[in-house]
Amino acid sequence: MAKRVIKKQLGELLIERGVITKKQLEHALETQKEKGGLIGQVLVGLGYATEEAIAQALTAQYGFPYLPLENYEIDSEIVKIVPKNVASQFCLIPIDKIGSNLTIAMSNPLNNLAIEDIELVSGLCVQIFVSTATDVKNAIEKYYK
Repeated sequence: MAKRVIKKQLGELLIERGVITKKQLEHALETQKEKGGLIGQVLVGLGYATEEAIAQALTAQYGFPYLPLENYEIDSEIVKIVPKNVASQFCLIPIDKIGSNLTIAMSNPLNNLAIEDIELVSGLCVQIFVSTATDVKNAIEKYYK
């Protein structure tokens, strides 16, 4: 199974693309240490970046397809593949399964730990789409009742 080799962190990528400054990233990392959460969400919370800017940066840099989840219908059987606590922890949601491939939408596709976790839990090969954290959270609320 081919793994994408990702050498850059999300913060570095956003600096390179001019979305945030180094100083903003340092502030966000300090905030993350204190309060926890995903770096993308911290940057959005501090008003340094929009979710769309983050999703577009990931899409442009790594070629992950972007999928707005707002009007996407997910089969309830697919959702059961990933436990709710895992989906919430990593801000992701399974959206489709074809053969041994599981497609997930996540706000930070650079989180290899999350991807390996899902592959371990499901026994499936994970394909990734990028969605905004808000889209993913709304989908988690909607599908994990």
